[in-house]
Amino acid sequence: MSKKNQMPTLPPQAKRHLGIKAVNTISNVFIYILLVFITIIWLVPFVCIVLQSFNVEDTCMVGYVIPKDWGLDNYKALFAEGSPFLKWYLNTFIIALCTAVGQTVIQLCMSYTLSRFRFKMRKPLMKFMLILGMFPGMLGMIILYNVLADMGLTQANAVPGLILVNIASAGMGYYVSKGFFDTIPKSLDEAARIDGATRMQILYRVILPLAKPIVIYTVLSAFMGPWGDFVFARYISMNNINGMNVAVGLNSWLTADAIAYKYTQFCAGGVLVALPVTLLFLFLQKYYVEGVTGGAVKG
Repeated sequence: MSKKNQMPTLPPQAKRHLGIKAVNTISNVFIYILLVFITIIWLVPFVCIVLQSFNVEDTCMVGYVIPKDWGLDNYKALFAEGSPFLKWYLNTFIIALCTAVGQTVIQLCMSYTLSRFRFKMRKPLMKFMLILGMFPGMLGMIILYNVLADMGLTQANAVPGLILVNIASAGMGYYVSKGFFDTIPKSLDEAARIDGATRMQILYRVILPLAKPIVIYTVLSAFMGPWGDFVFARYISMNNINGMNVAVGLNSWLTADAIAYKYTQFCAGGVLVALPVTLLFLFLQKYYVEGVTGGAVKG
């Protein structure tokens, strides 16, 4: 056999490289298939809720997903006269907005203090708040209800009560924001101090403009908590319509008596509840991820 007809022989190192590349390709294919399968399972309930929200048939509970009659009647019914949905939605928005503002201000101030100042009992205080935050909040539900009841902040007045409870522990969530502040050079603080800036001016004019990702992350996290709160909100409102948030209110439509004629309205309400949070994450996802990864450092 002539040399021209002989196939070139690959060196052992090239063969190992091709083998590793083939294994990685096969592994990636299986991983992507698994992720697509999990995504489909995760999205199916949401797709069903969206489709049922446009169902305007006489019978709300049907055995098929795609409606035969489409329309916006369920969305109109949510905001019709006499419907409590708008009240629940406004209650939830007020709670989430006030909590987001209050928690962000307190948490960023606490994080900046622990990042830049050195004082006695600083590390024990940080460890104490970190350990205390590991206990589930439901352990204090009874005592919190008694305190709020003595202050008249339950049932019809549950909205200010929920705002107070959500803001009260804001300083304990310092660790992510503090980790981000630790990555900002302290020389900027020293230069601002030489120019005559106060600590508050340094925080708002020097540090926060450089910490936009962690600010957005803090706002989103603070907004998300009360927006989807159900257990404690139901416990405080005690089924009072004026004190319910949207999660508790929509849950009241799932009783055995109401679900027969309120199910499609429940689906429409669920779509309206998910819409603001979905839009916030779509537009602010970049800053949210940067805030999480930037704050995940040891300080």
